[in-house]
This record gives sequence, structure tokens and C-alpha cells, in this order.
Amino acid sequence: MSESLSGIDCLLAPVLCLLNNNMINLHQNYDGLIFDMDGTLADTMPTHFIAWSRSMSAQGIEFTKERFYALGGVPAALIVEMLAEEQGKEVDVRTVAEAKEVLFMELLKDVQPILPVRAIAEFHRQYIPMAVATGSPGWVADKVLKTLGIRDWFGAVVGAEDVENPKPAPDTFLKAAELIGVDPKRCHAFEDTELGIQSARNAGMEVIDIHSLLV
Repeated sequence: MSESLSGIDCLLAPVLCLLNNNMINLHQNYDGLIFDMDGTLADTMPTHFIAWSRSMSAQGIEFTKERFYALGGVPAALIVEMLAEEQGKEVDVRTVAEAKEVLFMELLKDVQPILPVRAIAEFHRQYIPMAVATGSPGWVADKVLKTLGIRDWFGAVVGAEDVENPKPAPDTFLKAAELIGVDPKRCHAFEDTELGIQSARNAGMEVIDIHSLLV
């Protein structure tokens, strides 16, 4: 296959035609790609917010859209614990977090891929190993990726339960690199939140804010 923006590439993944060569030739400069999932590979953030709004409202806890996006990448249980403490509510953190994920699963049919990022992953999967590094539970990530038909593109999926310290700590990205056998400094990461970008940088990776690919 040609490694440039050729007509063949456009037939295989039309969205690649809108990207520059730097994004389709990553395998020439890196040994692995690590992708965040929510808001990066999958357009799940609006669906997550609906699930959060309903589950938190049932507990009398306010969770604004601005705060939701600022906490992108933070595991659900930590968000519940943080907001409940701030607002003086006593809740069963695990039960509320699980209820939120169950509601999200019910809404999953509406989730679509983020096409430029999907195209980059589709192009590179035959060249270098790839992994997913997400703040969602692993079982949720597996379900989302399978729903989008891309789970088998990734050699590893690191979820919230797989690391001790969530983003912006580097643990999630470091674990993902370890599982695909690549030096973190030889990985390129994809993220959509400030916490996630900081996490990848803390792991020693080059990282791109995927919003720059959506303009």
C-alpha cells in the first residue's frame, strides 16, 4: 500500500484524504499508538453526560456540563466521591457509579466513531501495535469498541481498574505501552481532554489533541 495521500488510500479510508501526511505516516517515526477512547476514538461524551445527568440527579447531586468535560478521563467512582463530598451528600459510591455505567450501556446504540481518529487507527493497525488507554471501566471499553467494530484493532485495552492512579497520572498510558511491548517514549498518543493530554505527556509520549483534527 502507498504511504501517501494516494487515490488508493482514499478508497480505503476517505477521511484520510483530509489529513496530512504526518498523521498517516506515524509508523515511520513511532513504534506504537495509544488512543484514549471517550471523546477520542468514540463520540461518547454527549451520551456519557446524559447518563451522568440522570444518575446524579437521582441522588440530588448537581453535575454541570462544564465540570463534566473538565473531569474527562477521571474514573466514575472518583467523580461520584468527589461531587458527593463537595455537595455534602452521602451516597454508595460504587452503586451510583455502576448505575451510571448501566444507563450508559442502554444508550450505547447511539454512539458513533470520531471519523478522523478512526481512520488513523484503521490505516496504522497493519503497521504498528496499538492500544487503548481509557478512564472507563475495561468492560465498558470493550463493549464500546466492539459496538464500533474496532476492538480487534488493539492489542491491549487499559481501563480504570487496571491502574492505581488515574489520569493525569501517567499510569494508564504507561500500562498500555507495557502491554503492547513498546517503550513509552516511542509511542504517539491521541487525547481530547487536558487531563488526558497531561497524562500522556507525563508518560513521556508525544500527544495530539484530536480537536485539531476536527477543524
